Amino acid sequence: MQSPALRRVDAAAEYDTAERCAILELSNVAADPEVSIARARVAPGVVTAWHRLRGTAERYLILEGRGRVEVGGLAPAEVGPGDVVAIPPMCAQRIANVGDGDLVFLAICTPRFVPDCYEALE
Repeated sequence: MQSPALRRVDAAAEYDTAERCAILELSNVAADPEVSIARARVAPGVVTAWHRLRGTAERYLILEGRGRVEVGGLAPAEVGPGDVVAIPPMCAQRIANVGDGDLVFLAICTPRFVPDCYEALE
């Protein structure tokens, strides 16, 4: 980060992805290449697509709802508010919403997420 900044987020900028979740970029700018932060929202009953990130580590910080995460060789695990899932680069991942309401989490990537790092596995 080169200088102090304040970024305001427009909630209407949320978009649906082929991964089967909605994303709202909270902070993902070239001026701050070390990290990006996005809010992900998965509808009830939906399982996101298997994918991995090349050269980028990701952390899910669960904010709302209940999910079942599958990461690399770990056994599927239930997650809820306050849980953090650490996902190394090139690690296959997906998450299912197993609750009645939306599953909402922050996706924190280092270095910042760029579309070229995304690799679909389905």
